[in-house]
Amino acid sequence: MKVIGKRISILKKENLLSIVILPTKDKKKLTLLFLWILAWTTCGIIVFINYFKLLDENIKLFTIGYLSFWFYFEYTIVLAFIWKKFGKEKLWIQDGLINYQKEINKKGKIQTFNIGLIENLSLVEINPTSFIDTINQSFWVKGGERVEFKSQAKTIRLGMQITDEEALLLIKEVNSALNIE
Repeated sequence: MKVIGKRISILKKENLLSIVILPTKDKKKLTLLFLWILAWTTCGIIVFINYFKLLDENIKLFTIGYLSFWFYFEYTIVLAFIWKKFGKEKLWIQDGLINYQKEINKKGKIQTFNIGLIENLSLVEINPTSFIDTINQSFWVKGGERVEFKSQAKTIRLGMQITDEEALLLIKEVNSALNIE
C-alpha cells in the first residue's frame, strides 16, 4: 500500500487500483464545528418556539424567512460535520470500469464509468482571489473537489480539499492504471 500525504492511500494489485481519500481530521476544528451546530440549533429552536407568540403578521413573515435560511444552513453544516466525522471517498479501477463512491458509515451510492469513455482527467484549478474557491477549500464545508474527468459529457469531480501536490500524484496514479501518459 502506498500513501500520498496524510489522507490518501493507494492499493495496487494485479487487476485493481484502489484509492481511498479521507476527509480532513482536525479534532479541534471538528469540536468547534460540533459546538457551532449546537449553538445554531439552539438559536433556531428558540426562534421557532417564539414564533407562536408573535402577533404582527410582518414579523411572522420575516421569522418564516429567517427560519428558512436557518434550516438551510443547519442542514449544510450537519452534512459537513457528518462527512468530516464518518465519510471517505473511494475510487477503484477494475475490469475496465472506474467506480467512485462517497461513503458515509459504509453506505453511499457507487457511480460506475467505462474506462473507454473517460477523458480529460485533470486538476481543478483554484483561483486564490475567488471567494467561492476559498470557501470550498475551508474546513467548514463539504466540497472543494480537486480532480475531475468527463464521461459521456458529464463532469465528475473527486478529491475533496486535497492539495495540488496530492491531486497531481493522484492523477498520475490513475493515468498509469488507465495506461494514459
